[in-house]
Amino acid sequence: MKHSVFIVLALVLTGCASEPSIQTGPDAEISFDGLHKIDNSAFKDAWADPDADWGRYDQFIAGTAFFEYRAVKKTAKYSSIRPPASTDEFYIDEKNRERLKREVSDIFGEELAKSERFTRTEEPGQNVLIIRGGLHDIVSRTPPELITRGEIYIRSFGEATLVLEVVDSMSGEVLARAVERREAGSSAGMTAANTVTTWAEVRRLARRWATTLRKGLDNLPTE
Repeated sequence: MKHSVFIVLALVLTGCASEPSIQTGPDAEISFDGLHKIDNSAFKDAWADPDADWGRYDQFIAGTAFFEYRAVKKTAKYSSIRPPASTDEFYIDEKNRERLKREVSDIFGEELAKSERFTRTEEPGQNVLIIRGGLHDIVSRTPPELITRGEIYIRSFGEATLVLEVVDSMSGEVLARAVERREAGSSAGMTAANTVTTWAEVRRLARRWATTLRKGLDNLPTE
């Protein structure tokens, strides 16, 4: 078994109080495609191939990114300071969907460009990984813009499930996967819901995920 202590990969190495470790033996949790569960990962759930040889990789291809939204009924702008109490999920229009895709993609691109080990390429090879992922079940908890004066204070601007996969570019084999659902919200508690605060929290969450990915890539074993 190669690098069994270190197979915690880009998606799981950073930010843990305890050292990450891959499950082995007859009681190991194994995914549908043969990946082993990683305990104490930086992401809520993570799996990796216990026999992957990470030392031969030093380039990556940026794979396709997916953005999938929860089916939510379109809502009009509110004319009062508070939205209906029963409403906590709001439709994301096409303009904001495009902005979300652009903001998240740009942040991941910026962070991966800072890697001290991996360089980006467009061609598959024996030393090349494909990094792909997406946000699933995206939901906004930020009400549409008010048409009267006033502010709405909320705890969460929205949430989504991040899915990241690291793939061998030649075989197409998935070598690792991380999954985490998280809210974009202020740790300070209730925050005024407006365009500035909402997008600031979205960028903060995307930066956190992207930084974890980049630092983990740089910490992969070289031998």
